[in-house]
Amino acid sequence: MIELRNVSKWYDKFQVLADCSTQVARGDVMVICGPSGSGKSTLIKTVNGLEPFQQGEIIVDGTSVGAAGTDLPRLRARIGMVFQNFELFPHLSVRANLVLGQVKVLGRGREEAEARGLHFLERVGLLAQQDKHPHQLSGGQQQRVAIARALAMDPVALLFDEPTSALDPEMINEVLDVMVDLAREGMTMMVVTHEMGFARKVANRVVFMDQGRIVEDCATEAFFGAPRSARAREFLARIIR
Repeated sequence: MIELRNVSKWYDKFQVLADCSTQVARGDVMVICGPSGSGKSTLIKTVNGLEPFQQGEIIVDGTSVGAAGTDLPRLRARIGMVFQNFELFPHLSVRANLVLGQVKVLGRGREEAEARGLHFLERVGLLAQQDKHPHQLSGGQQQRVAIARALAMDPVALLFDEPTSALDPEMINEVLDVMVDLAREGMTMMVVTHEMGFARKVANRVVFMDQGRIVEDCATEAFFGAPRSARAREFLARIIR
């Protein structure tokens, strides 16, 4: 479904990604973890073209992300993105937030888009909040609306960039529960997170990054059981404690 081949990226002279390669099969859940500044968020944003890259190749469901003729808005509609800070339109109601992308990008009629949006809003347990604006919701509720918005675009995969890091501890589980359900239903997912309990419970694979490089890329059991690199062992010891 998703393949990264030797992807490298620079900000001026600073290399933020160095020769990163990995694959995500259809239905897999990959967790990407590592210390702050290791390139996790940059890596996941290259997958749908939100961050350009200078070397390598990224193929998403047969489409080359970096190719000159690639329709990036259409690609981003198929590869949903859930951001750390929700990125809902503050001046629109919840219902309008769910409808806008479907109408503007997918060309759906408003009635169909509304019905589909409300279907996924009910799925994340927030149908009763459809007429509210984002500022009237808790952080956990806003993130669940963002997930519903991504699902309404009929994505082939979802990318999550630290989806719980901006939430109060009490709100984290309500978002993780939705993500667990999606994983069980077979949604292909790449998740940047420090939630190691979620990784252990849901992920098929774990990628550990440090200083822009993929240091470990292995099955979840292998990563938590006996990571090969000293850097990953040090990271796990600190974050789990």
